[in-house]
Amino acid sequence: VQLVESGGGLVQAGDSLKLSCAASGDSFDFSETAMGWFRQAPGKAREFVASITYNGSRLYGRSVRGRFTISRDNAKSAVYLEITNLQPEDTAVYFCTRDVPTTGWGDWGQGTQVTVSS
Repeated sequence: VQLVESGGGLVQAGDSLKLSCAASGDSFDFSETAMGWFRQAPGKAREFVASITYNGSRLYGRSVRGRFTISRDNAKSAVYLEITNLQPEDTAVYFCTRDVPTTGWGDWGQGTQVTVSS
């Protein structure tokens, strides 16, 4: 399984970004898999951001509710994270992950850096 994130960058406070994660793999049925986003800021633990089940049910971390929207396109095997009104505290590496049955979150991407200047 391969997960490749993209869409990060250097932005100003108040800007918006849409992160993408492309999933691939022979033993991986994307349309039947829950997907998630986590982030890790410098010096901090990795933090849950959002998840979406195979049928579109969404869950958000407490610190990101209201400005973050997770979505998926099963035809493209892609999951997205749209962030509005970015703040400096959103600066982090954002990782895509998939739910592995009986195991939990596994198969992480390499991450995409989001840096928000004030």
